Amino acid sequence: MDDTQIVDLYWARKECAIDETAAKYGSYCHSIAENILHNPDDAKECVNDTWLDAWNSMPPHRPSVLSTFLGKLTRRISIDKWRQRNAKKRGDGQLPLVLDELEDCISDGKSIEEEAERKLLREVIASFVKTLPETEQKVFLCRYWYMDSVNSIATRFRFSESKVKSMLYRTREKLRIRLEQEGLV
Repeated sequence: MDDTQIVDLYWARKECAIDETAAKYGSYCHSIAENILHNPDDAKECVNDTWLDAWNSMPPHRPSVLSTFLGKLTRRISIDKWRQRNAKKRGDGQLPLVLDELEDCISDGKSIEEEAERKLLREVIASFVKTLPETEQKVFLCRYWYMDSVNSIATRFRFSESKVKSMLYRTREKLRIRLEQEGLV
């Protein structure tokens, strides 16, 4: 079943929409949640919450790209779950490491309070990622969107871990420079 048909099922309030979504995107969403949480039970719970959020969001929202919509829901729910679980301590997973790596180029220690600044930051980062060569773009997204470990990225792209770390470092430096040019750091 294609995405348009699945979205139409949500809009028609047919419960089979969830079954179709789970069949087509279950492993994709589970992979996102598992990379963030490193706990199969929590990941399963987050994926189920994703289906509930999708059900509650459609209508009125009609996503143009269902996979991206579901991925964003799963990622947000998983990060919220991670924050809840680690409110008093930092976990051993990739999330704190990923956030620490990006902190140097995104934040100067102060939170970005204005929504306009956050929107501009998102736009600049999205624009920056689009300018990267395809391989750098994929490695950057694997690390900072899907929160894959350096080891799994190295395996996937057949690179050494050292090469992945160097590539990520250079890309973060380029991002930091771009953000400085835009006056965001």
